[in-house]
Amino acid sequence: VQLQASGGGLVRAGDSLRLSCAPSGRSFSVDIMGWFRQAPGKEREFVAAVYRSGRYKSYADSVKGRFTISRGDAQNTMYLQMNSLNADDTAVYYCAARDGSFQRARDHHEYPYWGQGTLVTVSS
Repeated sequence: VQLQASGGGLVRAGDSLRLSCAPSGRSFSVDIMGWFRQAPGKEREFVAAVYRSGRYKSYADSVKGRFTISRGDAQNTMYLQMNSLNADDTAVYYCAARDGSFQRARDHHEYPYWGQGTLVTVSS
């Protein structure tokens, strides 16, 4: 199972970006898809997660109200709409997927499937 993240880039503070995640290779079905990010010198941190078609969603406090996660119509596609970006959002963003309980959706250790990451740089 492989995922492909895209949509990163260099933007200014206050701008918006939309990240996409789609399976590469064979199709598969998972319950939970999530976004994580890792800034230079920092641990990988949870950003947002969505259960199936959007029945449950979870956001990190730092992005709540600015970012929106959604699942696409195509199987196991996912998006992250990021608005009001600031310098603290600068990181490599990874998409991930797993089955199981949504209760542990924030723990990156629980995800067996990962994309390669897409870099988001926000200039202040």
